[in-house]
Amino acid sequence: MRWTLAVASLAAFLTVPSAMNLFPPTLAAKSAARMGHPQGPPASVRVRVSLVNVPVSVVDRQGQPVNGLHRDDFSLTEDGHPETIRVFQATAIHPLSMVLAIDTSVSVRKDLPFAKQAAADLAASLLGRDDRVELLGFAGEVTQVVPFAGNLHELDHGLRTLHGDGPTALYAAIAQAANDLASHSGRKVIVVISDGSNSVAGVDYDQARTAALRAQASIESIILVPIGANAGRDLGGEHALIQLSRDTGGEYFYADGADPLQDAMTRLSLGLRSEYLLGYYPTQGNASGPEAGGFRRIQLRLTHPALSHAYRLQYRTGYYVEGTH
Repeated sequence: MRWTLAVASLAAFLTVPSAMNLFPPTLAAKSAARMGHPQGPPASVRVRVSLVNVPVSVVDRQGQPVNGLHRDDFSLTEDGHPETIRVFQATAIHPLSMVLAIDTSVSVRKDLPFAKQAAADLAASLLGRDDRVELLGFAGEVTQVVPFAGNLHELDHGLRTLHGDGPTALYAAIAQAANDLASHSGRKVIVVISDGSNSVAGVDYDQARTAALRAQASIESIILVPIGANAGRDLGGEHALIQLSRDTGGEYFYADGADPLQDAMTRLSLGLRSEYLLGYYPTQGNASGPEAGGFRRIQLRLTHPALSHAYRLQYRTGYYVEGTH
């Protein structure tokens, strides 16, 4: 059975009495008269409470997915407030919307043919009938090569048109992928295949990270290693991709050549098909506006010490309340 309702935005409304309602009626009337306000029906504050979905990967010390856990094995807080897990799903999350963002700049030219084949294999292994994939190529600019579609033949044709040249607009590609995913429902994934360099101004690291978190999309990083020696590599860019993956609940892999790329895609596919889905209604509410906060921090733990010692959790560190900036 496909999980449709859990990933949709479920809305309920809580009506909370205003401060005036906390006083006895006579005192409230006297206070209103002194302030020059006519007495009327009690005011109320409407707070929208929507289900927050948190895809979670659990991996062992070797990075292999862990199955068989239950709802009671997890505990969750939002901004330090304990939350009750209302939704628990231990199967693949659908529909899946995935953006393949492939670096075509000159620095990764030798790995581009392998990256294209690995991306095609990943899409073929993951996409079901209701899933969609978009292809972006980025060098000096970001190009939408194939819009969201479920047709693998169209994707294969788009991959064949990619060619390597120019500088690298990495953060602009991540931001565009996130914006393209923002209106989609279900599981949202950005697969970035790049060496981590960003040599084009316009969009910075923080903007790319914020866009992905707002879209509730994970960044899965396949880090190409075109140069073996550390002296010739953009280690700062690689570490930035790693942190983007960690903050958004994604995974990262290093790859150098055809076989490592295929192995990384196989592990990524297995991980995405082994995710858990947790859902909760925030006790703080999640109405928009200045009073709502903006970014809500999520902290997830395994309840049993033995599990916490043996396994590692991958999940997004938080989310932005809709309508806040």
